[in-house]
Amino acid sequence: MQSQKQYPKAFSFEFFPAKNPDGEAALLEVAQTLSQVEPCYFSVTYGAGGTTRDRTFGAVQAIKTATGVDVSPHLTCIGSTREFLKELLEQYREMGIRHLVALRGDLPEGSDDPRVFNYANELIEFIRQETGDHFFIEVAAYPEFHPQAVSARADLENFRRKVEAGADAALTQYFFNPDAYFRFVESCEKMGVDLPIVPGIMPITNYKQLARFSSFCGAEIPRWLARRLEDFGEDLASIRALGEDFITDMCQRLLEQGAPGLHFYSMNKVEPSLTIWKNLGLSPRRSERLGLK
Repeated sequence: MQSQKQYPKAFSFEFFPAKNPDGEAALLEVAQTLSQVEPCYFSVTYGAGGTTRDRTFGAVQAIKTATGVDVSPHLTCIGSTREFLKELLEQYREMGIRHLVALRGDLPEGSDDPRVFNYANELIEFIRQETGDHFFIEVAAYPEFHPQAVSARADLENFRRKVEAGADAALTQYFFNPDAYFRFVESCEKMGVDLPIVPGIMPITNYKQLARFSSFCGAEIPRWLARRLEDFGEDLASIRALGEDFITDMCQRLLEQGAPGLHFYSMNKVEPSLTIWKNLGLSPRRSERLGLK
């Protein structure tokens, strides 16, 4: 973890675009509340196959205007031409966006969409060619390895290619085993890969939903924790209480060992992430890691 201790702590929250006007209003209210803790930035997801592309752009614009916090749009390799991406990057520059999350993205099942870029490193190279160092680019990292990776070594090599293409930092898939994160960072250090690797944090509020999503994305829920959560059945209050304690303790350990911040998957809600923030005793702080004021 020595490589991670050199970086300032950066805290951020992730949203997904709302589907209707009521959801958009609710999302802005959530963003305004979370902006009070002065996060480094908010990120906005892009949806499988680029399905929320227009709504992502609108959400980025609205959240930045309403909160003044830097907003980081997700960009993927799917559903876009070079010309479209070039125009979108210019629109984000004109909007004052300085931060991007560059991802390969997943095609919806049964889709035959031709990819302009096959891998995230190709997308990053394109962004750098078109915009130089204007954007601070973050990429995905998988402490428990990408579910489609042919091997652990291949997944690490894929990560290294993204870094060499011009990534500035990484956000991990969420996990519930901090040792997986520590070992991943150690593996990166042995490969000579040195950049901030920020843990992705998923609050636990609904076990059935969490178990379903975790099986899809490859995030392992420890057996003892899964059994305890299963025992609560539909008692959401007890699920949330146990989840809050577990995630708070995990975050404390991550920060104490040198993790360069936390990236909360907010699920467009205030309380789960903000409660953990308060439990950790974090003060309002706007990271200057981006070199922006």
